Amino acid sequence: ASSTSAAEERPGRDAASVRKAADVLLAAGSSKARTSMEMAAGGTRVTIRGEGVYDFGRRMGRLRLVLPKDPTGADEHRPLTELLAPDTLYMKNRGAGVPDDKWVRVDSTALDDGNLVTGGATDPLTAAELLRSATDVTFVAEQDLAGTRVWHYRGVADIARAARTASPFARGALTAAAKGFAKEAVPFDAYLDEAGRLRKVRHRFSYVNQGSTVAVASTTLLYAFGQPVTLALPPEGDIYDGEIGP
Repeated sequence: ASSTSAAEERPGRDAASVRKAADVLLAAGSSKARTSMEMAAGGTRVTIRGEGVYDFGRRMGRLRLVLPKDPTGADEHRPLTELLAPDTLYMKNRGAGVPDDKWVRVDSTALDDGNLVTGGATDPLTAAELLRSATDVTFVAEQDLAGTRVWHYRGVADIARAARTASPFARGALTAAAKGFAKEAVPFDAYLDEAGRLRKVRHRFSYVNQGSTVAVASTTLLYAFGQPVTLALPPEGDIYDGEIGP
């Protein structure tokens, strides 16, 4: 093949590669991750930012989340540490009444949103699994993202369809989410590099909370692929099983 046709065959330049993003991440092994979740309800807008690592092969990640200041201007919350695992979310520094050295364990499949929103960050691999259901995918632009050439695509994911087509580890949480969101259609922007690796994805969810619709924009940035990641789940003795305050 000529160099021109070889270039055109680069995975990131093909809109179909959006639906294969999760498979490419599994092959990449691991990455560092940055997350941002913006929530808007009424006139209030808050943003939760996270940073950490993800092991795609083990479907596990660790994020350190910085919560916004209270509307009253009170002191910032302590950072929240999260461990993401299949169907389970572990949180440290979560809620009043939880000892500093204990983790709170949450069953993602029991949450109305499948933990796409509740934890303050969308699991990076689950975010890619959502793209398996992508439709109306259009090419937006070839651009630079933090020094990397990427291809920007826009489209719509469908939570219910994603739940049927996702890898087994994500199905339970996505099935729960399909029932809990105001709209199953999730507009997205996805940015793929030449190798077809997902470098950035932004999903826009609609979520019902106490009768009102909350707009949530969840953004995930992935970089430093393939570096060794050491992750371990908390031992059973470190799991808190008492009452949790607000």
